[in-house]
Amino acid sequence: MLFNQVDNRWLYNMVDNTLRALHPVSQYYHDYSKQLISISNSMNLPINLPNMSLEQQQEMVKYPRYYLRSLAGTLYVWHMLIDTYHKPEFGIEEVKIGDIFYEVVEEVVKKRNFCNLLHFKKLNHSKELPQILLVAPLSGHYATLLRNTVKDLLPFYDVYITDWKNARDVPLTCGSFDFNDYVKYMISFLQHLGADCHVMAVCQSTVPVLIALAMMSTMDDPALPNSVIMLGGPIDTGEAPTEVNKLATNRGKDWFSRNAITLVPNRYPGYMRLVYPGFLQLSGFMSMNLDRHIQSLKQAIEQFAQGDEQNAFKTIEFYTEYLASMDLTAEFYMQTMDTVFQQKLLVDGRLKWGGKFVQLKNITKTAIMAIEGENDDITGIGQTKSVLTLCKNLPEDMKKYILAQGVGHYGLFNGSKFRKIILPEIRDFTKHHQKSVH
Repeated sequence: MLFNQVDNRWLYNMVDNTLRALHPVSQYYHDYSKQLISISNSMNLPINLPNMSLEQQQEMVKYPRYYLRSLAGTLYVWHMLIDTYHKPEFGIEEVKIGDIFYEVVEEVVKKRNFCNLLHFKKLNHSKELPQILLVAPLSGHYATLLRNTVKDLLPFYDVYITDWKNARDVPLTCGSFDFNDYVKYMISFLQHLGADCHVMAVCQSTVPVLIALAMMSTMDDPALPNSVIMLGGPIDTGEAPTEVNKLATNRGKDWFSRNAITLVPNRYPGYMRLVYPGFLQLSGFMSMNLDRHIQSLKQAIEQFAQGDEQNAFKTIEFYTEYLASMDLTAEFYMQTMDTVFQQKLLVDGRLKWGGKFVQLKNITKTAIMAIEGENDDITGIGQTKSVLTLCKNLPEDMKKYILAQGVGHYGLFNGSKFRKIILPEIRDFTKHHQKSVH
């Protein structure tokens, strides 16, 4: 499609063609980096040079090895930045429970056009654990961003996850997908899992999960979950607005329609579908903390150069996942911006789903836990906590709030602080509100 100054429908094709043209360069950086690592590793081989001690030999190759590894790390980072990414694998093959390892296999238990309900099944594990549905955010990254979250939950729960599909890979013949469809999917998945289930909603997913819970409560659906845990979600974006919230509210619908929506190129199954492309979402998030991302990658290169491969690889592993972005349908993105951020329909009690007003006051049987991070720069403090006030008929002993000290947005569901601070709180909460283990 040719350049059109009125909107950005041409943008996806231009970016896609640029990345495809850069792919040989990216592959060259990758291969050259491996060669430099191989050369630097060969310098570590024991050799006997006359009139030189082992310490002198090691000192002689110390700086050449450092510079070779530094260059290798730099080339690999550039390879990552201009590479073309596809959906990563979860790659969870086993879990340790007590002193025993169990094999884990993925099984799709419910298929929908834009999302699969994925189950991480433990083979030969006889003890029945509470079910938990991990609802991944549909905000530009694959559900594999929660890979480590799944790993941390597996020893204690029977884990299911919403595995969202990249909109560019869904043919137009499959129809549309908007915010209302998201809620419909949530109700469908919860009804499939049945009673005695817990839900863990992350970031963006907290809003549609809350709407689904309210509608199921209004209908007195027997599949109501025992508890819902909400982590860093934009329930009331009027509380402590962040830069993300301000961008969403300072621009009108027309601006987002002209500048954020584009067409899927013809080499993808979803050709001609209008989408909010993942590369725009990714560039937006990275530009918010560009200095921090640059420093993080520079630190990883330095760590690798000095031989601290473990910490360097942790950073590289994170960015390999973080850079794998996915597209959202235009109708879902635009409706989310309007409903959640601009008009705040849910908070004001003006949101309708299925032709009926969403009544949060009808939530009386499902315990709710709100968790926020002290250093969260995406969802401000108080935005998730507001759910506890909005659900005014829910008994106080079925509400809980946690403010995780020193935790940022991604630390709410990933990393050591999640394992040490947040997960124990979640386990206690779900145990307290577990009706039975089926």
